[in-house]
Amino acid sequence: MNLNNLKPAEGAVHKAGKVVGRGQGSGKGGTATRGHKGAKSRSGYSKKIGFEGGQMPLQRRVPKFGFKNINRKEYTGINLDRLQLLVDNGIVKDTVDLNVLIENRLAGKNDLVKILGGGELKAALKVSAHKFTASAKAAIEAAGGEALSL
Repeated sequence: MNLNNLKPAEGAVHKAGKVVGRGQGSGKGGTATRGHKGAKSRSGYSKKIGFEGGQMPLQRRVPKFGFKNINRKEYTGINLDRLQLLVDNGIVKDTVDLNVLIENRLAGKNDLVKILGGGELKAALKVSAHKFTASAKAAIEAAGGEALSL
């Protein structure tokens, strides 16, 4: 190592950005790279979100229709045959609650769960969920189980 080949460590030196607005002699004075006149050249300028230079914005061009209910409750549906599959695989013996469904990735931890009547249930299970369809409740009780609403 000699004095003629010393250099700073990799990543230690950061190159300064372009310095503007420091007088005519700097070559970046005057308009300070902002061009001439107009809103963009002035201090305090900020463009509204979705502004397209005066052209009709996409948000206003696209037709809107229908109704979005802000109070809608979205339920995750789980069919009876999925519950029977848990029994067949030895995961569940007699009780199915939200924790079991979350552990087996049939529902998320913040999901509302509705048991649907699709498929066939042979095992007598004690099922806890937020909602049941009439056919699911009848099938669970017909198999000797119990449907508990949370």
